[in-house]
Amino acid sequence: MENTSLTAQPGHLYVVATPIGNLSDLSDRAKAILASVDLVACEDTRTTGALLTRIGLHRELIAYHDHNEQEAASRLTAQLAAGKSIALVSDAGTPAISDPGFRIVRACRRARLPVTPVPGACALAAVLSAAGLPTNGFLFAGFLPPKSAARIAFLSKYRDFDYTLALYESCHRIDKFADEIVATLGDARVIAIAKEVTKLHETFLVGPAREVHERLAKTSLKGEFVVLIAPATFEL
Repeated sequence: MENTSLTAQPGHLYVVATPIGNLSDLSDRAKAILASVDLVACEDTRTTGALLTRIGLHRELIAYHDHNEQEAASRLTAQLAAGKSIALVSDAGTPAISDPGFRIVRACRRARLPVTPVPGACALAAVLSAAGLPTNGFLFAGFLPPKSAARIAFLSKYRDFDYTLALYESCHRIDKFADEIVATLGDARVIAIAKEVTKLHETFLVGPAREVHERLAKTSLKGEFVVLIAPATFEL
């Protein structure tokens, strides 16, 4: 049966996707759920508070982030069991996808408490849909370790992987990571690097790895990046 309710139900956790840049990507259903829950659990109360203010809402906010996730998950699960309705949001995109969220969802499933997804923006899905690399299958590895040796080891391990590799990278390491891709997988490996997706300066760099790296060096490195690496046999 279709879940058509636009009003938060008691004891339910709602995993609510928020825009990754363009405020218009916040769905009507997400707005309705955010307007009707008892409280909102979020990575940064300032970021989420600003988002809610922009859409005319004021809700009770509770911090739920990497540094307090385990303790907060236990506390929020108890509130759900007592009948509170809670929306879980991240700073941008879909919670629990390289963002906090896994622990409270797991706790709810263990306690047999209802968890309802409210889908929306996700940088990974957006870039996969628009880059032109194979999407019949992919491996999402989130953020790789900060050490160069670990990233090179990952690239070497999956050099001959049959599907697209999908990763996130920060502005501080993207140039170095692009160089490592060229050095480890070769100049001609087809890759895509995207930044500022859904924003004014949205950029997709797609093509052979060396060419993409050279184009990357001529752009601003602000923001966070999505990196796709095509299978070795793929030609654009």
